[in-house]
Amino acid sequence: MGHSIYHAVSAFNNCGYSLFSDNLVQYQGDIIINITIMSLIILGGIGFIVQREVFLRMKNPKNRISLHTKIVLITTGLLIVVGAVLFYFFERNNVIRDVPWQSKLLISLFQSITPRTAGFNTIDIGHLTNDTILLTMMLMFIGASPGSTGGGIKTTSTALLCLMLWNRLKGQEDVCIFNRAIPREAISRAISIIFASGFAVALITSIVLLAGPKAPPAESRYLFVEYLFDTISAFGTVGLSMGITPKLNDFQKIALMIMMFAGRVGPLTLAFSLSIKASKKNIVYAEENIMVG
Repeated sequence: MGHSIYHAVSAFNNCGYSLFSDNLVQYQGDIIINITIMSLIILGGIGFIVQREVFLRMKNPKNRISLHTKIVLITTGLLIVVGAVLFYFFERNNVIRDVPWQSKLLISLFQSITPRTAGFNTIDIGHLTNDTILLTMMLMFIGASPGSTGGGIKTTSTALLCLMLWNRLKGQEDVCIFNRAIPREAISRAISIIFASGFAVALITSIVLLAGPKAPPAESRYLFVEYLFDTISAFGTVGLSMGITPKLNDFQKIALMIMMFAGRVGPLTLAFSLSIKASKKNIVYAEENIMVG
């Protein structure tokens, strides 16, 4: 009973802490536990504003769903479906090759949802293929949604970047969706958050690499992927690891702890600071164009 409550609270808060040394691997085929944990992870990751709007809409169909909620729900759904399909495709001849078909589907779906800042796992992360490792890192970097218990650059920032690129390819200056135009300030803020987060991940990964043990390149080459994986996991406050964490020295652990703090607070703080209006004494300089691309 205590273990069940612990896992439920941990899932909703997107922590990923487990009372079991093997996390949820032993429950990879259990439908009830998988659906319960996945539902709590999704609810904790979409944000409380979205939860409220969906609840009010279910009570009264006349209640309006905001553009924010629409983007969060669509982006979350796409990431879950695409992630599950790709996971199954990448691992069908690897970690899920010898498990029943029901477990294959549950594992694929679970491992598509959990990188979005939950941290539970129903398979051994260290045995995944390189393709799946890359997919997992991308999902961890995106993370949850604004106003949620998760980290990452957030689903809305990812959606806005994709919408901006799509509209630019069509030759449109404004970013429009559902007959609404997205403010340019919001687009600029999203791009700033993404690039600042990418820079932070690159910086901490470099520090962890430089502070690591010195070994011949042929023996230490694989450490780069493990360090990068754990750094992105720390940034997204996920909790997943390829097994390298216990082997890190004190300096490397401190670097990852800083990354955890920055990942949980950094994007929010950056977004807030960028939203503060500039002083009335702002100097406006003349514009001059440059070639791009």
